[in-house]
Amino acid sequence: MKKLLLILSILLLAISCTKKETKIESKPTYASFGEKITEESAVSKEVLLEKYKTLKIGDTLAIKVTSKINEICQNKGCWMTLDLGNNETAFVKFKEYGFFVPMNAQKRNTIIEGKAFIEETSVAELKHYAEDEGKSEKEIAEITAPKTEYKFLAHGVLISK
Repeated sequence: MKKLLLILSILLLAISCTKKETKIESKPTYASFGEKITEESAVSKEVLLEKYKTLKIGDTLAIKVTSKINEICQNKGCWMTLDLGNNETAFVKFKEYGFFVPMNAQKRNTIIEGKAFIEETSVAELKHYAEDEGKSEKEIAEITAPKTEYKFLAHGVLISK
């Protein structure tokens, strides 16, 4: 009986001394730009695309969305394009030109909050953005007509680190 008690005590001691592994789910870390926003209640890019399809020129929609950044202004980081899926993008500017984003953040995940709307962009403005993007003179010269675009005015941006 003493041997059994001794074995059980040793076994119990060995079990209590073993290292327990705990899984810690790591949340993505974000750099914040503009007004402070959180990740909570952001809709997917697919949901935003569906909402854009219901808007008319002049309509606005307050929304928070998560997606990937396609392109960023290479002069200052003063605009970016957001992937909406199905070869669609939204052109994003920042509220009151009050903040910029890093020029090397293409293809990173982002969460933006602000107002989605549809607008016709003039030829002059399209050419200006093409220059900011670093497009060739030939590509810029091929811009000859205004374009109706999905746009977004962001007051807060989170970009994955």
